[in-house]
Amino acid sequence: MSFDNLGLRAELLRVITELGYTEPTPVQAQAIPVVLQGRDVLAGAQTGTGKTAAFSLPILQLLNANGKAQQPGGGIRCLILTPTRELAAQVEESVHTYGKYLPLRSTTIYGGVSIRPQIAAIRRGVDVLVATPGRLLDHVGQRTVDLSKIEILVLDEADRMLDMGFIRDITKIIALLPRNRQNLLFSATFSPEIKRLANGLMNAPAYVEVERKAATANLVSHVVHPVDKARKRELLVHLLGEHGSKQGLVFTRTKHGANKLCEQLSGQRISAAAIHGNKSQQQRTKALADFKNGNIRVLIATDIAARGLDVDQLPYVINFDLPSAPEEYVHRTGRTGRAGSSGDAISLVCIDETRLLKDIERLMERPIRQEIIQGFKPDPSIPAEPIETGRQGRRPSPTPRAGGRPMVTGRAVARRTPVAAGGRPFDASRKPGSRGTGNEGRGNR
Repeated sequence: MSFDNLGLRAELLRVITELGYTEPTPVQAQAIPVVLQGRDVLAGAQTGTGKTAAFSLPILQLLNANGKAQQPGGGIRCLILTPTRELAAQVEESVHTYGKYLPLRSTTIYGGVSIRPQIAAIRRGVDVLVATPGRLLDHVGQRTVDLSKIEILVLDEADRMLDMGFIRDITKIIALLPRNRQNLLFSATFSPEIKRLANGLMNAPAYVEVERKAATANLVSHVVHPVDKARKRELLVHLLGEHGSKQGLVFTRTKHGANKLCEQLSGQRISAAAIHGNKSQQQRTKALADFKNGNIRVLIATDIAARGLDVDQLPYVINFDLPSAPEEYVHRTGRTGRAGSSGDAISLVCIDETRLLKDIERLMERPIRQEIIQGFKPDPSIPAEPIETGRQGRRPSPTPRAGGRPMVTGRAVARRTPVAAGGRPFDASRKPGSRGTGNEGRGNR
């Protein structure tokens, strides 16, 4: 199938051609036609599947049906809510790019920056507003936005917004919108909470799901390297050396851990930068830009970067710490193996994280291959200790058997079969974005 078969108008097809894409991804092929029909859509798609284009392209076409640009002082016609400021910026950039040949205006509003330029942009007239919930409510409180003319509402990364505690904000925002509107909800997973939200929001939605629940990217190879906690940094440096000059994304569980690891790597002449919720927006933007431009080799992040961060052909992701919630593993590892490229998801796992690993494998419905690196075999006499999560205090670890319990090795899982070759897959997520942990999310105000 090509984009020519999806019912998109010539101006949008022209942009797609200029970007060099010929073949829609599964979520685009399924979602675009039903969105163009004006139906509500409940879509399940992992990061890196091109879901931004799956809603942006048909929305631009629907809004342009009358062929008129927004006039200064006019009401906003489409509202796209995202969980983080980086993702908001990424989505708006995509909307701007796809609408290159259409007379439509878009802007983004999020916290961490001055509100005045945002107010000025809204007053000039906006068709599509991409926003984080907290900052949008700030504008509502100051009466600087008019949501009375919204025709289309999009909840992007809806599961993450609920994880970050935005449900009350979302409820308040929905109450301000016209009842007669089109609703699009995109989520990586369909939890009971997501289903309840959809049931109260949507009218006979079309259901689109292109990957099984909690699936990880098809082209990602997963491996666990058992190691003592005290030797993780040493093993990380060893693995970075094996990857040569290739860039990598490294995840830590806490902000303090990210800062500490960044300092340690820099001290060993490995260029690195850290991003997390305590960094200013300017610092985070610079770190992401330096990473994308190749000025730094290693980007160290908490889970704030797991959604929306997109680096072309990122070869590998390393979990220095396993995430506290298994769903985070899916989002972290979704940073590699995108747009038809293969990637490696590497996890450094100590005895403390045995339960976290089992939770991840249960969610993935398969074991992850384990491989002990020569010279880094774990000491079986070391007992497990509670884990510092950085958010919810200390998470209890399983009590090891007498004498300690080493990680089980020798399990294997086959690499998934790559998608069939054809036209270059269309990945809409082309600009850096990120995500946040429970505490970090409120910083989006």
